[in-house]
Amino acid sequence: MSNPFAISERFRGFLPVVVDVETGGFNSRTDALLEIAAVLVESHEDGTLTRGKTIRYHVKPFEGSNMEAASLAVNGIDPHHPLRLAIDEKEALRKLFGEVRVAVKESGCSRAILVGHNASFDLGFLNEAIARNSIKRNPFHPFSCFDTATLCGVAFGQTVLARAVQTAGLPWDEDSAHSAAYDAEITTDIFCKIVNQFQPIYSATTKNQHSSVQ
Repeated sequence: MSNPFAISERFRGFLPVVVDVETGGFNSRTDALLEIAAVLVESHEDGTLTRGKTIRYHVKPFEGSNMEAASLAVNGIDPHHPLRLAIDEKEALRKLFGEVRVAVKESGCSRAILVGHNASFDLGFLNEAIARNSIKRNPFHPFSCFDTATLCGVAFGQTVLARAVQTAGLPWDEDSAHSAAYDAEITTDIFCKIVNQFQPIYSATTKNQHSSVQ
């Protein structure tokens, strides 16, 4: 008998994958993608979620890309540092998408859906990089996403990530903020906390639906 709380049943067959990008500005068409991190979620028998594997790449600025000094000051990235070990956009996306596709298949889901804090920003940069590199196999839904800024506003009355995390009782490290990996991981933690908080309601609804079918 299949588990009604399996993640393949939870979000209409979509697998939530938390993504964070660090960039050279706010314009996804002209500004460089400098870091990308994705965090997988793990689902348990009772339907609760926890943070899984982190996938992270430093990315070389694409040719002709713009990088604003103010943005680099915030994220602390030196795009040309010799020890940065950055790779080309296309290689970074190919590697990341390969791991996401494996996770989608193993979970029994049909596609990944991006989760992010102010998710339209991350999805916009991701989609521009996909188009720029003519990538055909995108595991993510091209326009739907889960925005934790909205979810945190509902659950905790806060939309700024640091404030929402602290209000939720989770640890916040200001020195690690604005790293793609750290921001994606803490966003995963708060996304899982919100989903788990609503799990009893979802469970009751699911049981009622199964009872009515029988």
